[in-house]
Amino acid sequence: MESWADGHEITLFPAEEEYIAGAAPSRRREFRDVRWCARRALASLGAPPGPLVPTATGAEFLVRYPAWPAGYTGSLTHCDGYRAAAVAVAADVLALGIDAEPHDRLPAPALGRVAGPEELEHLAALRAEHPEVAWDRILFSAKESVYKAWFPLTRRWFDIRDCPISIDPYGATFTAGLALDPPEGVTPVVFGRWAVSGALAQGHVVTSAVIR
Repeated sequence: MESWADGHEITLFPAEEEYIAGAAPSRRREFRDVRWCARRALASLGAPPGPLVPTATGAEFLVRYPAWPAGYTGSLTHCDGYRAAAVAVAADVLALGIDAEPHDRLPAPALGRVAGPEELEHLAALRAEHPEVAWDRILFSAKESVYKAWFPLTRRWFDIRDCPISIDPYGATFTAGLALDPPEGVTPVVFGRWAVSGALAQGHVVTSAVIR
């Protein structure tokens, strides 16, 4: 479920109100709007309504990952002008992650922290053939989606450069091969999809990753 509008009417649960208390108005709008998406996505699968607040582990980097209703998994994302939620039945999907970014090129210093040498070559080839697409932003977003699927499932952190991405420009898919040992029953290869709306420096890049 996705939305390009702000200010959706939604009544927050007390736990959600407590979590967002004291936040800036813009943060409150994002919080409410992305939960508007999530509740509609969950309802489409028959999930009962309930609060979506971060898991109580105390780890600061968990703040983006709400506790989903039992039997379901999902992911949230928001950026300027866009909010989205993706959900699935846990019996069908171990974990999923989504990410949205502005459709614009990454600053050079940021790209150097994100991509390894082989990925830089891969991006250069993609850019030469399709210069109208911000491939470096797709790469970054894909890694964000993989992390948002991987960490809530495994509680294991990984360096973003330990997640090499190969982008298929024609099938609108990508493959991530994690350079670490996964828990039993979890594959180190993650598959995903990407989409772009709008011309370069306009619209959004959206990616999703699924661990089955």
